[in-house]
Order: sequence, then C-alpha cells, then structure tokens
Amino acid sequence: MSLCRFDIELAKEKKAVHIVGIDEAGRGPLAGPVTACAAFIPLHAYDKLDSIINDSKKLSPLKREKAFSFMLSCGVRFGFGWAAAAEIDRTDILSSALNSMLQACGRLFVCLKSLPELNFVQERTLVLVDGNHKMRNAGHIWQQPLIGGDAKSAAVAAASIFAKVIRDRWMDLLSEKYPEYGFSKHKGYGTQEHIRAISACGPCPEHRMTFAPLKTMFPSLSFKTNAGDNKMRARQSRNKNHKKECVQPELF
Repeated sequence: MSLCRFDIELAKEKKAVHIVGIDEAGRGPLAGPVTACAAFIPLHAYDKLDSIINDSKKLSPLKREKAFSFMLSCGVRFGFGWAAAAEIDRTDILSSALNSMLQACGRLFVCLKSLPELNFVQERTLVLVDGNHKMRNAGHIWQQPLIGGDAKSAAVAAASIFAKVIRDRWMDLLSEKYPEYGFSKHKGYGTQEHIRAISACGPCPEHRMTFAPLKTMFPSLSFKTNAGDNKMRARQSRNKNHKKECVQPELF
C-alpha cells in the first residue's frame, strides 16, 4: 500500500475528517536542537505527492530539498517546534522531542483554523505520531502513535522531510557561527571529525553535555542544570580549552 493510500484508508477506518502527521529530527546528535514538524496534506495533493515523498532517511539531501519545495507548492501545511541543547540537558531527549512535537502540532492547528475553506475541526483530526509514544499533556488532541510511521504514512513522511530539512538548514547556520566544529558536514552527529574538534576546542553552547562521550569528556558540565548555567559553563569550558588553530566565533 502506498503512503498516500495508507492515510486515506486510515481516515475512512477511523472516521477522521483530516490526518496530521508528526515526526522529529535530531534525537541522536551531540549538538544542535531536536526539531519536530507536524504536516497536513490537502486531499487534492495526495495524488501529486505519491511518487515524491518518502521516509526522509531514504532520500538524499537534494531530494529532500526538492520534496520540501514541491510539498509547499502543493499546499501542504506544516508547523514546527524545537528544543535547544540546554533544554535537552535540563530534561531528557525524549521529553524534549515530545514537547517539540506538541509545539509543532499547536502551531499547525493555528494555521489550519485560519483557513475557512478547510472547515477544520480539531476534534475530528487524527494526529499520527511517529514512534511508540504519544505526546504528553495533549488530552485535547486525538492522537495515535505509529511505529515506523515515516515509512507508512504520507503525512508522517512529509513531517519527517520538513523536520530534517529545517534542522539541516539550522545546523548550516550554526556552522557559520561555530566554524571550527564543522556542523554543516555532520549536522552535529558524533563523527570522528566532530569528536576531534570538541577535544581540541572544548564544547560550545550548542553541545548536549549529558550525551556520551561529552559527559565523560567534561564531567563537570554533564549534570542537569538550568539553561542559563548550562550555557555559561559551556562557554567557560570552551574559552578555557580553545586552541590557536580554532576560530573564535561571536557568542550571544
């Protein structure tokens, strides 16, 4: 069954008027935000998208960018949310990801309610959440977890593409601010190149200090604290350990 057909059949089965898909990008990296997106595909756009969208992990960066632009041209709507490294360290990655998903869903609902031609009714909108967890504190939302949702549902796949493209662009901007870490190449994941840069330059405020191997490399910075202290300690460590070959970026 195609991803688009899955959504259409599920809507019929559940008697849902609309389907919304939610996914996130950036749970595993050592740096940068976790980013979530909620996507809504108008019924008229499903046929156009059937051969375009897929699980973002199965698409090259170029194909994701093309799919991103094409979906927007077809009227696909999305909302996004995120949690920065300090929030992830203060709570945990699952809580941060689920909170980002709830932000994304809320922003999308505001958008959909502003479209009179859609006749959007939240109570009759089924939200498919990629994975095996529901969003927390979201009793007002009709939601269903869907394991492997980005490979089953068109709406979830669309959300996964939006989330990945937005996060990658975000990491490109952070790479301009902190050029010594090479964020534009590895997007914050724990590559050998990234680990070497952290060893040479110390961490920056975008690094997740409670993630391995950072928590063992810099144990005094790995405990959970408030966002301000976390950023301050990261800056201090980074300035203290900075090597001459590293370019000092402009901080906040």
